[in-house]
Amino acid sequence: QVLLVESGGGLVQAGGSLRLSCAASGNAFRFGCMGWYRQAPGKQRELVAGIQSAGNTRYADSVKGRFTISSDNAKDTVYLQMNSLKPEDTAVYYCNAGRMLTCSNWGPWGYWGQGTQVTVSS
Repeated sequence: QVLLVESGGGLVQAGGSLRLSCAASGNAFRFGCMGWYRQAPGKQRELVAGIQSAGNTRYADSVKGRFTISSDNAKDTVYLQMNSLKPEDTAVYYCNAGRMLTCSNWGPWGYWGQGTQVTVSS
């Protein structure tokens, strides 16, 4: 069974930073793309950032310049460094990953983590 396990969420004041991590386990293949979605109460889940194995990245306009996605392909791990956090960044953040053949688009891909809560206080 493939598992994506997120860590690093929590409560932080506006202007602070958090680093999310997501590690895959149980997969007999390498993921070709990984990323982060978030869902705030009453809102649709949205792409925050994604990264493909070749290093291509994509960010939501709302996080450009503040968030940085990176990955360790050998470990099937993806990170999200979040700086200058704002109250509107408050959401459950979900790790998302896809097998190589599904990575030609920017998601969502086929595998999801359980989510980690990020709360930014004003």
